[in-house]
Amino acid sequence: MSDKTIIFFLVCLSTLLFAVICYQRFVFRRGTQDKLQKISEKLSQILDHDTGEQVMVFTDLQVLKDLSGQINRMLLDRQKIKRDYRKQEQSARKMLANISHDIKTPLTVILGYMEMLRLEDRENETLKKVEAKAKQVVDLINQFFTLAKLEAGDMALEITNVEINELCRENVLGFYELLLQKEFAVDLSIPERRLYVQGEKESLDRIFGNLLSNAVRYGSEGKYIGLFLREEGAFVEVDVVDRGRGIEREFAEQIFDRLYTMEDSRNRQIQGNGLGLTIARNLARQMGGDLLLKSEPGVRTVFTVRLKKSFPFSYGERNL
Repeated sequence: MSDKTIIFFLVCLSTLLFAVICYQRFVFRRGTQDKLQKISEKLSQILDHDTGEQVMVFTDLQVLKDLSGQINRMLLDRQKIKRDYRKQEQSARKMLANISHDIKTPLTVILGYMEMLRLEDRENETLKKVEAKAKQVVDLINQFFTLAKLEAGDMALEITNVEINELCRENVLGFYELLLQKEFAVDLSIPERRLYVQGEKESLDRIFGNLLSNAVRYGSEGKYIGLFLREEGAFVEVDVVDRGRGIEREFAEQIFDRLYTMEDSRNRQIQGNGLGLTIARNLARQMGGDLLLKSEPGVRTVFTVRLKKSFPFSYGERNL
């Protein structure tokens, strides 16, 4: 065999070996990238859906095994932190409910004595002011107590079929004299056909009372209040509208936070107790619905109460 032939074979063998090595490196890199992509997708799925799963990787590469192990360790730590936080939050809510109850009892007694004193001295203006402030404190404590029970899951609502048409009319009628006094234009759209929702009448009255009160209070510049009832698929929605100063977009969700007041977003002055809308949204969600906000500052502000549609007699209430 000539030297040229030997050199040719050596070159071919070297080329083949080089090609095999390149192919193996390509396959190795591709396989590693695929496994890393799967790890990333699984981790993203776990975080997005807040599941208690762990990342599983089937590979012979020790570095990928170590990586998945560290990721699972972090996921376990994250779950433990969330469990501890929920326990602490639950304890804080129950403590708040207990404190609210304990404070309310002596305040009620104090109010009773103050009423007796006022009956003896009806013209005492100072006593009237003190009594009014004491009533505000009792009202605040009651709202704290209600919110604490709602958030702790200790307030069970008796869900029934409620005719929403008449309930809306009753709530607007409750503000009739005030609206006349303040010269508000009132716009109502309530269909004649009876609509029923899944809810509790007392809770619904509380939600609409709060929304209408806010519309009168904060919509005074526009001198307008509207209430519109309509069907939206499996839901019934009620819009409470005013044309006041409105709420800027960055404050749209914050107003549902505890102790965040409407004055913070509309007037930038802290007044009131900031619990009304928080309670209203919690009640709506307890009934399977929601409370939403859409506002165009200076144009209109719309609070939408979304409730599950129901039909009479579905709960055995033949008298509806």
